[in-house]
Amino acid sequence: MNSEFFQRLEKILAPERLKAYRHDDASPAVTLARYLLNMALCEALYSPLQVAEIALRNTIHTTMTARFKRDDWFHDARLLTPWQEDTVDQAYYNLVKEGKQVIPGRMVAELHFGFWSGFFNKAHARTGVGALLAKQAFPNAPLGERDLRKIDQRWNSVRTLRNRVFHHERILHWTDLDQQHSDILNLIGWISADLRDMATALDRFSTVRAAGLTPWIDKIRQHWPRQ
Repeated sequence: MNSEFFQRLEKILAPERLKAYRHDDASPAVTLARYLLNMALCEALYSPLQVAEIALRNTIHTTMTARFKRDDWFHDARLLTPWQEDTVDQAYYNLVKEGKQVIPGRMVAELHFGFWSGFFNKAHARTGVGALLAKQAFPNAPLGERDLRKIDQRWNSVRTLRNRVFHHERILHWTDLDQQHSDILNLIGWISADLRDMATALDRFSTVRAAGLTPWIDKIRQHWPRQ
């Protein structure tokens, strides 16, 4: 790849961003191939991450609605931490500002992933909400995995990966990426075996991961043969 051509790409993509992909003084072609592979891995992870996030919020909402006999349970301050209360207030404000009818289904969708993954910490261990969700929101989880600390750690790991993927950051260098992918599918299965089947059928991560850099280097050389 022509160095001037790469420099033009680097300028628009940001030198700081591409620098992470040429830490070992890799050639321009390899650097760009790594960038494209990272993009492809993020794209492949989007599907299972989306399914996991939607499954988590819906299983929590269903469990809390059944337990407290109201589908607007998130307005009960006794069930939330102060930070979660603020998050609910902001979600309510956002819907009103957008002129949307504030109904439970819209509130559930508006509340972000951090709100839902925050139900398994020490604060909710004290209120009993965490134990309720650990027992009922994950009907297919092995008994040994219903420990709040384990659930909290697993969902926080998903949230960390989700935030990096959704913000277009580098994940290519993560040594446990394959395990994290497997954990996401397992967590989905804890909620619904059928949903895991669907997520697995849609999944392309393992194929992209196994192919590695070669397809992207080939694409670069085919598309810019004179560069």
